[in-house]
Amino acid sequence: MDSNNFPGNVGLGEREGRVYSSLVKERNFHLHHGIGRSGDIGAVQPKAAGSSLVLKIAGSLALDASKAAGFRNAKHAAVIPVATGMALTLTMCALREQRPSCRKVIFLRIDQKSCVKSVLTAGFELVVVDNVKDRDADEVSTDLEKLEALLNEDDYVCVLSTTSCFAPRIPDRIPAISALCAKYEVPHIVNNAYGLQSRRCMNLIQAAATSGRVDLVVQSTDKNFLVPVGGSVLTASSPKLIDAVLKAYACPESSPIVSLIFPLAVCLGRKPSRANRSMIFTKHGEYEAGIRETQRLSHFRPFP
Repeated sequence: MDSNNFPGNVGLGEREGRVYSSLVKERNFHLHHGIGRSGDIGAVQPKAAGSSLVLKIAGSLALDASKAAGFRNAKHAAVIPVATGMALTLTMCALREQRPSCRKVIFLRIDQKSCVKSVLTAGFELVVVDNVKDRDADEVSTDLEKLEALLNEDDYVCVLSTTSCFAPRIPDRIPAISALCAKYEVPHIVNNAYGLQSRRCMNLIQAAATSGRVDLVVQSTDKNFLVPVGGSVLTASSPKLIDAVLKAYACPESSPIVSLIFPLAVCLGRKPSRANRSMIFTKHGEYEAGIRETQRLSHFRPFP
């Protein structure tokens, strides 16, 4: 955190923060310079000791939240001020440096524009794997046979899977996908936008990271941490890809979303957050039982 020009000095406050409005000052907690440096949004900025410190604390809190939610293999985390789709784009841009000869991304289909655009914006070709219907239930999920056939015939930038989506689609078969990615040595990126709040989704990721390959997990801050739209949490077992993503960001950035993670995590805490989630799920089960009784709909399935 020392100055890069004067190694013997320790700076306080923030330089080059040009803000006139008191309303804007309060909204940004007087952290005007922002986070990161040119060429690395995760770097410590001597001009902005406060924002740099908050960025590091936010990453540590996000890592702790990921472990508490079930991804115990997580060893590194970062909070970045872009929504999930752009975080996926930055991830694929970072992978371009690691896999320069590859031009295609395997996308396990979900009908959401931001996921498709994240691949196209990164400049890669989209190879879509359609879902298959479960023979015994009214739901659709991963076509593992088609996925392995594709992995066997060509090389790819990565496989992009998803934990949470809208019914009748259920989470991808993350552990089985991770095993195939390990077998064919292809990076595996998990879109876990909604999943940090779901025990089932986090258990799938933990199982996948234990038995196969999970290079990076991307989560939304607004969907999981109750802050305004515009942030993502990156978690992984290794810092390699997270560091590459942070370096793929072209410039410093304003820090409001990152700054909000700190007080929000402190306010929620570990135990109250899990207790509230369990209470909501219990209430949902009670309402569902009432609907079954009145409408006689026996095909409802619980989804934690």
